[in-house]
Amino acid sequence: MFTLTEVASLNDIQPTYRILKPWWDVFMDYLAVVMLMVAIFAGTMQLTKDQVVCLPVLQEPKVKTSALNSSPSMHTTPWAAESTDHSVQHGSLAKEVTLGTVPPTTADNVAHEIQYTQTPSPAVKISEPEPTGRKTNLDYQQYVFVNQMCYHVALPWYSKYFPYLALIHTIVLMVSSNFWFKYPKTSSKIEHFVSILGKCFESPWTTKALSETACEDSEENKQRLTGATSLPKHVSTSSDEGSPGQTTPMLTKTGVRFSAEKPVIEVPCMTILDKKDGEQAKALFEKVRKFRAHVEDSDFIYKLYVIQTVIKTVKFILILCYTLNFVAAINFNHTCEPNVEHLTGYSTFYCTHNMAFMLKKLLISYIALICVYGLVCLYTLFWLFRRPLKEYSFEKVREESSFSDIPDVKNDFAFLLHMVDQYDQLYSKRFGVFLSEVSENKLRAISLNHEWAYEKLRQHVTRNAQDKLELHLFMLSGVPDAVFDLTDLDILKLELIPEAKLTAKISQMTSLQELHFYHCPAKVEQTAFSFLRDHLRCLHVKFTDIAEIPTWVYLLKNLRELYLVGNLNSENNKMIALESLRDLRHLKILHLKSNLTKIPTNITDLSPHLTKLVVHNDGTKLVVLNSLKKMMNLAELELHNCELERIPHAIFSLTNLQELDLKSNNIRTIEEIISLQHLKRLTCLKLWHNKIITIPLSISHVKNLEWLYLSNNKLESLPTSIFLLQKLRYLDVSYNNIAVIPNEIVSLHDLQHFAITGNKVEILPKPLFKCTKIRTLFLGQNCIAAIPDEIGQLLQLTQLELKGNCLDRLPSQLGLCRLLKKNGLTVEDHLFDTLPLEVKEMISLESSAPFANGV
Repeated sequence: MFTLTEVASLNDIQPTYRILKPWWDVFMDYLAVVMLMVAIFAGTMQLTKDQVVCLPVLQEPKVKTSALNSSPSMHTTPWAAESTDHSVQHGSLAKEVTLGTVPPTTADNVAHEIQYTQTPSPAVKISEPEPTGRKTNLDYQQYVFVNQMCYHVALPWYSKYFPYLALIHTIVLMVSSNFWFKYPKTSSKIEHFVSILGKCFESPWTTKALSETACEDSEENKQRLTGATSLPKHVSTSSDEGSPGQTTPMLTKTGVRFSAEKPVIEVPCMTILDKKDGEQAKALFEKVRKFRAHVEDSDFIYKLYVIQTVIKTVKFILILCYTLNFVAAINFNHTCEPNVEHLTGYSTFYCTHNMAFMLKKLLISYIALICVYGLVCLYTLFWLFRRPLKEYSFEKVREESSFSDIPDVKNDFAFLLHMVDQYDQLYSKRFGVFLSEVSENKLRAISLNHEWAYEKLRQHVTRNAQDKLELHLFMLSGVPDAVFDLTDLDILKLELIPEAKLTAKISQMTSLQELHFYHCPAKVEQTAFSFLRDHLRCLHVKFTDIAEIPTWVYLLKNLRELYLVGNLNSENNKMIALESLRDLRHLKILHLKSNLTKIPTNITDLSPHLTKLVVHNDGTKLVVLNSLKKMMNLAELELHNCELERIPHAIFSLTNLQELDLKSNNIRTIEEIISLQHLKRLTCLKLWHNKIITIPLSISHVKNLEWLYLSNNKLESLPTSIFLLQKLRYLDVSYNNIAVIPNEIVSLHDLQHFAITGNKVEILPKPLFKCTKIRTLFLGQNCIAAIPDEIGQLLQLTQLELKGNCLDRLPSQLGLCRLLKKNGLTVEDHLFDTLPLEVKEMISLESSAPFANGV
């Protein structure tokens, strides 16, 4: 047999699961334990005490009692007469045993009214005379046999099996109550939820966040009371508080008001959060986020709990129905006909069930417990279907705390929180802190400021090529407060910082003129925006979607340069989704690196003051350029990688254009170049990295050209018309198929830079070296076999590239190029060794003064 402890273990759950046990589940568990005790008690009593006592019913009902007392032998049956001697010898003992088995309380109920004499002695001795009564001539073994037969024949089945049925029913109810804790698909989620909930409840960050909320509320109430009592004395103060506060974030609204005179920092009830607690809290935020995404997808836990409750209710109804029918079948008296007359001589026996009274009382108690259990099950069903438990609102928590962004949850997540509320609503309140992005951002800010102190930030400050101090922060959770203490910083770069926020302290950075936001949708407070609007000169924004561009960018009235890198096309690819740029009144340079199909029309708002426009496409064909015609003040225009096949006609209207760059397009012919003669200020033309085959003679009409870039094309010759550009100072025809350098190059008297690297030149014409102003000469990767001695005429030469030719020596006249040094000479080592020793020594000397770069 099993013990009560072993069976009760079926009802045990992990102690941590108690928070998911509402009062009705706890009450039903206790009821189940009581029913289990009733069943085990009844079963124990039945196994140890349960029996039936039977006496035969005699066939001579008219015999008088006096005759029975006076002559017991005349009532002896024929079967009994044969064993008279045996009966006489053992009769008294048999009578003693038989009569001893009949309870005194039931003697009056026996039909034949057995009479016996009581002796004053407490114990009956064998030597005493035989007691008077009706003699049955049945021995002890026959009585035992009849009792066993009648127990199985006469007793109703429910009287025999009630304890076992009650035990089975109770075990089923126990299993049904806790099945959702044991089923693998739900137990894993429940275990994870309880673990996270316990950690959230005990986390120091929860205490800190709620204490800050309480302090904020008390501070707000204090200010409200102060304002109400002393309003006439502080009219100016109350008016300041009614206006938009200096710490209110721009473009966002919050339900919490902060005093401008009393910042939150001075609240004394804030707790200190060390680094370890901060890391644990951040891990909890991540766990809560993943658990919510996992559990909110289904309502399996809710359905399983409903099913097990329905099963318990149906079980209660079933038990109640058949138990009420059988409760009347438990009686003390029973008539038994076991069909054993051939063994005992009697066909009918009158039996008594000694456990009938106890079993009946236990059954009534069990029915009462089942009724209470069923009522609780019905209440549980009422609670389950009274309101939608697959939705949970944190509205009350949002009202009581400063975390107004706590989202409502659904499905199994919502159901588990409803169950927790039945235990203690404080759990859900503390758990909601870890669902709030505002709370998470506060935690990140504390951890961030702890990790990135002023000293560490100062170590990351570098000086760039323009001799400006810059700081680049990459993949942080936010902007550390100590950044704003770097008052001498010129450039601040923020990359992949999702919660970047510029506070009012940025006004301390008086040297800051350039900001970079790379995939960083930054928010600014009102005071910070006012400072940036007046002081910021250059802004770089890199984004994936145009919605990531902060709206306050379009309000920086003193901005000079704006660089936008990202997708500027809308979903239908028909219109450009840029906000109005008319407020950028001082913008001079606009750089767009995107996938434009047309020049945005709202760029014309910048036409009065924009001087440089750069469009770098990703290979998308730029079709519509009509907006360019209105950019009359444009001085520099770059259209890179726009799949242009010709020089756009809209460019010819830009009369103030000074530099035109059409790099990396698909231009094959430039016959329209003659129209550039109307651009009187055009001095720089860049047609590099295209597919141009020939240069038209009309290029000579663009007389003011000083820089001409024709590298990385498919040119096979240089027309003499190029050398009619008398003002040309920079000519780059590298990486083409040019074989001959015309002698007419001598006409370029102001030529300072000439590059013809990567062509098929074999001979260098001597007139080339009459261009004595040349400073940089790139002749590498050709087929040149010899360098003329006239190279010594280039007295201003500072850079010379000869690597990759067919040279066998270098002319000693290189020694006449006094400005040429070893770092400016690109040639193979063995060729450098062919120079005279004094020339090598002179070239190897470091220059005492910096020389010009030749442009």
